[in-house]
Amino acid sequence: MNRPGLADFLRRSRTRLSPADLGLPDGARRRTPGLRREEVAAQAGMSVDYYTRLEQQRGPRPSAQLLGALARALRLSADERDHLFHLAGQQPPARHSVADHVRPGLLLILDRLWDTPAQVISDLGDILVQNAMAKALWGDSAARSAASRNIVLRWFTEPESRALIPQEDHERLGRSHVAHLRAVAAARPEDRRAARLVERLLASSAEFAMLWAEHDVAQRRSDVKRIQHPVVGELELACEVLVNDGGEQRLLVYTAVAGSVSAERLELLRVVGLQDLARTEAGRP
Repeated sequence: MNRPGLADFLRRSRTRLSPADLGLPDGARRRTPGLRREEVAAQAGMSVDYYTRLEQQRGPRPSAQLLGALARALRLSADERDHLFHLAGQQPPARHSVADHVRPGLLLILDRLWDTPAQVISDLGDILVQNAMAKALWGDSAARSAASRNIVLRWFTEPESRALIPQEDHERLGRSHVAHLRAVAAARPEDRRAARLVERLLASSAEFAMLWAEHDVAQRRSDVKRIQHPVVGELELACEVLVNDGGEQRLLVYTAVAGSVSAERLELLRVVGLQDLARTEAGRP
């Protein structure tokens, strides 16, 4: 681990960004350019103390998961992400596998969607990054284990994950998850991550095994989702799916029809939900 190099790279990457680059308000006048340490830490889902120690050459070696979160928070390119891993004494993720590094351009779009829920997921269903509205709608994925950040695995192995979806929509959504995963796994037979996910689901969910045996195939497209939110009530949202060039990442944007009850409740979620989220962030260790 190259502590001086890592500290310098983190500082320089932080100072070249502005709050506007992350869709954040400028706030009070800043004596120095760039983001504050607490802003980077919040974006990466880590404590300010831990991040500060990294910049002061005192922190323990970051995990690969945390380095990936820092790369996204600092809007690093793929080459810069690899450099960050090398400085921390870690092997960068293989680029031929499912991409888990969100491109800065895609993150820029996500940051601009301040009034509507949006998140980037991999084609295997891993939630890679959420905007604040998506966290208020679905819950903060960064607070979950790595396995629970996969929406397919969570759907079939964690019953509580279905609480936000009306019962009558469960079968349709489950079939959609399986059909999409079948298409992706067949398109990349050499990808062990896809194979391991399927193996784990077959071993842990009889429902998944039954649906998998039916051999339905369908890529996930735009859809309408009904969500039973515990704070604002039922929402009916259009889910638009935007796919990146390689097809490995998808930007999901949830919108409501203008003037509808769902639009009013989505606005309420923006106010109430983000306040709750801010309190949660403030209490993060």
